[in-house]
Amino acid sequence: MAYFNENDIDQLHHLYKINLLNSCSGYKSANLIGSNSKDGLENVAVFSSVTHIGSSPAMLGFFLRPTTVIRNTYENIKSTGFYTINHIHKTITEDAHHTSAKYDTTISEFDVTSLNSEYKNDFIAPFVKDSPIQLAMQFVEEYDIKANNTILVIGKIIGLYVNDNLIENDGFINLSKAEVAAINGLDGYAVPNTNARYGYQRPKTLEVKD
Repeated sequence: MAYFNENDIDQLHHLYKINLLNSCSGYKSANLIGSNSKDGLENVAVFSSVTHIGSSPAMLGFFLRPTTVIRNTYENIKSTGFYTINHIHKTITEDAHHTSAKYDTTISEFDVTSLNSEYKNDFIAPFVKDSPIQLAMQFVEEYDIKANNTILVIGKIIGLYVNDNLIENDGFINLSKAEVAAINGLDGYAVPNTNARYGYQRPKTLEVKD
């Protein structure tokens, strides 16, 4: 088994290091965040850091890299207060990944990919058309991570759209049916095809040994 201590990691080639450290945490969510500027210019970008914060109220968070350069998604969310989170499915992984390219603020990623925007129920931010799970989000708060100057953005779910055939009787959303992708590292995409579910776990009763 390969072993890297802290000094080894510090000495690694930059690209090797970021690939190693971005993939060692395991599979991550694969989502497209859609937003509009205050002038109405659409933006969509891939994120692999969306995470569940809580169910009551229903909140999700995601991490942003340092804003030492322009971050269109961040600027749009702060100026309008609204955005969407859309699951990436098998057929759009290549176009979804291309949204990580650094385009000028005046260029919408919807215009340079095959991704299409759509609007629902007068929500001001664009959803990604045909995404099997779409979430309408409202900005709540943000936290500065001082250790590396990243930002944790917290939003509440104010609308949830799920394809009918994906919801199990107990409310579980079966992502494998939707061929939803996960991200490994920075640029690896995987589509899980099975689900193993285990019920709520309670402590076992241990037998007392003589």
